[in-house]
Amino acid sequence: MRVFGLTGGIASGKSTVARLLAERGLPMVDADQLAREAVAPGSLALEQIVGAFGEGVLAADGSLDRKAVAARVFSDAGQRKLLNSIVHPRVAELSRERFAEHAARGDQLIGYEVPLLFENGLDAVFRPVVLVALKPEQQQQRLMARDGLDQEAAQARLAAQWPLDRKLAGADFVLWNEGSLAELQAAVEELIPRLRAFSVDGA
Repeated sequence: MRVFGLTGGIASGKSTVARLLAERGLPMVDADQLAREAVAPGSLALEQIVGAFGEGVLAADGSLDRKAVAARVFSDAGQRKLLNSIVHPRVAELSRERFAEHAARGDQLIGYEVPLLFENGLDAVFRPVVLVALKPEQQQQRLMARDGLDQEAAQARLAAQWPLDRKLAGADFVLWNEGSLAELQAAVEELIPRLRAFSVDGA
């Protein structure tokens, strides 16, 4: 079984691409969803986060207030590193469990959607790497509209990730998401046979 990586900057449309791939028969594992499971109420990771950041990161129902955490870590690289050191090991453990489940079902090719794939060095593990891309100014506009952020907050989130040109240099396949959904669907359909060929040939 081969696991390919799917990544892209925040608000680039990678989750839309993941959905389109899944609808066309490619199983997908979502690292963001695994991260939510990792910090579920009662989990060790959530306990460690509260110990590190205080109870102000908890919502009224005892779950992690992801927006409150994001507001803190995106403007502080040290706190972001601390948070990642708590969450990432558990996400890695959960991902291995999901991959094993797919292997047991006989799946030959699955995708792993990871926002910070390059930043965390996972491009060395999951190949090929599919990058969903759009111009930085368009990305910032979409992020501000999607999350209701001002320009400063949006720029802080973008600055926490690698710049586009660095990701482009490391990607095996690039899907430009600057047009319509129909155009993106067509690009995904063209991509799938290339992914399957890569999984056989490694090229």
